[in-house]
Amino acid sequence: IIHPLMLASGNGSSHPMSFILLGIPGLESSHFWIAFPFCIMYVVAVAGNIIILHVIRTDHTLHQPMYLFLAMLALTDLVLSSSTQPKMLAILWFHAHEIEYHACLIQVFFIHAFSSVESGVLMAMALDRYVAICFPLRHSSILTTSVVIKLGSVVMVRGLLWVSPFCFMISRMPFCPNKVIPQSYCEHMAVLKLVCADTRVNRGYGLFVAFSVVGFDIIVIGISYVMILRAVLQLPSGEARLKAFGTCASHICVILALYVPALFTFLTHRFGHQVPHLVHIIFANVYLLVPPMLNPIIYGVRTKQIRDRVVRGCCGKEP
Repeated sequence: IIHPLMLASGNGSSHPMSFILLGIPGLESSHFWIAFPFCIMYVVAVAGNIIILHVIRTDHTLHQPMYLFLAMLALTDLVLSSSTQPKMLAILWFHAHEIEYHACLIQVFFIHAFSSVESGVLMAMALDRYVAICFPLRHSSILTTSVVIKLGSVVMVRGLLWVSPFCFMISRMPFCPNKVIPQSYCEHMAVLKLVCADTRVNRGYGLFVAFSVVGFDIIVIGISYVMILRAVLQLPSGEARLKAFGTCASHICVILALYVPALFTFLTHRFGHQVPHLVHIIFANVYLLVPPMLNPIIYGVRTKQIRDRVVRGCCGKEP
């Protein structure tokens, strides 16, 4: 069955004017209702991350490395969720399936660049926990505000530079007559499948970026937590060990919320041909929306300083 919008303009030897995003194929009759939980999660993500940013900005006692990295994470989550969800809701509610060619490439850029930035921020937060637990007396002298800003800048530049070639290489390739992307947003591999040319270089570069960015970050995070575990187990009292583990629990939850669905999506795009397409689509949406929604909740609940500040604000007890 050919989707009626598959007959969009364009030919096999030039760039198309636009692409067609199908949303969630197989559940078209339920699109209207499916949009409501996605809308609620998006509102929670936006509101939660804005609250986190506001609390950290206005409370000078929170201008410490851990909270500065948390502010970077919140800002990244706002960009990441907003790069996909408004268009997805327009598809599900208003049948706005068409996306302009350059808008699609911009979406590809923002999704992959800020996914890389988010991974890098989680790595930086792991390093912060390592220094705080293994070198508590030198934490403030090692991770100064200047060092935190420089580390954040490196993570940002890495994401922008590593991902830019994705869009550049795709923009110079011919596309097939089929302009349909069977999901709710433009993603590198999904767009690449519409190219009528040899895409081995693009795929190879995609693997290089994935392993050099995420692979490096996961290795650093893993080493950091091995060192943290060694240091915690050497603490004399059980209460001190429990407190140290508690400071890392939030970060571990956030890491799992990002990497598990992201790695599943990445692997099924390339190797999971037996995975049902609906399962892949659901996970593809989950990894771009659930972490931005969960991060402010996890840190808001588990971080006493932020929790107390939010409660004081809600109760009208602002100083």
